[in-house]
Amino acid sequence: MRERVHRHLLSQLLCLGRHTLTGVLGTSGRLFCDWSADYRMYSAQRIEPENLFTPVRQALTARPGSTQPLVAALDDTRLRKTGRNRVYGQRAQTPEELRKDVSVPWQEVEVFAAGKTHKFKIKTLSPLRWRPAGKEHDLRLIVIAPLGYRLTKHSRVLYRKPTYLICTDPKASIQEALQAYTWRWDIEVNFRDEKTLLGVGEAQVRHEHSVENVPALAVAAYAMMLTSAIQAYGPTGIPDSLPPPKWRRKKGLRASTQSLLQHLRHEVWARAIRFSGFVSPNATDSKPQKLKTTLESALFYAMR
Repeated sequence: MRERVHRHLLSQLLCLGRHTLTGVLGTSGRLFCDWSADYRMYSAQRIEPENLFTPVRQALTARPGSTQPLVAALDDTRLRKTGRNRVYGQRAQTPEELRKDVSVPWQEVEVFAAGKTHKFKIKTLSPLRWRPAGKEHDLRLIVIAPLGYRLTKHSRVLYRKPTYLICTDPKASIQEALQAYTWRWDIEVNFRDEKTLLGVGEAQVRHEHSVENVPALAVAAYAMMLTSAIQAYGPTGIPDSLPPPKWRRKKGLRASTQSLLQHLRHEVWARAIRFSGFVSPNATDSKPQKLKTTLESALFYAMR
């Protein structure tokens, strides 16, 4: 069973077509074998999705020199609504009233995002309580002033809308709360990669347990790949087993999911297809007479 789970985890990452169970079985070379046990692995609850993420959690919490709080981004709400008869005390300012209150000064807080440090102008109010956010929990309100940006270098400055945050720990550092909020954008990138690159949701299964377990295993494979990349190359490291395409002149801040999948295919398949190397990056002939397709380029640089 353990070997079958490992095979499915790897095949979820290597699959080039739609990530149906047929596609995963084809990637693992089991199209002409008895595949009934592979289907039962999901439908008969022979895997426990929660246990698949245990090595990932252990690897992240055991990183040497890591003294910062562990930030987990969630896209969910589990707070129960309360009645309207509860007494909360004196009325506090609304977020919009606090933003427009000239008697409350703006503060500057530095946050790291997109490769550099940005200065956020904020106002904060604490402690306060808000019915939809809990019954008896003290909260902190953080108002972020609209950020200015330009569409082009010489265009006029435009402004985004203000942002209002509720922090459930009034004693937490404002800088740490804003940094965690900024990092939350990664969860949107995570969803995009899981759906577009790993085909989460394409399995075409009907059994109640399979509908839950197949996506869970695919997400676990994705988490294991990202964790392994951090352990092998560091948080900002990029593998160099494949030369980057000519148009990729600017080095990224870290390895993308697509580049990690490309390097994984290279590590698994390069020896099997037995090719000698890539075309020289210094080739000057930009208009070849004949179109040549190569297996290694189609496999290792494939995009869905």
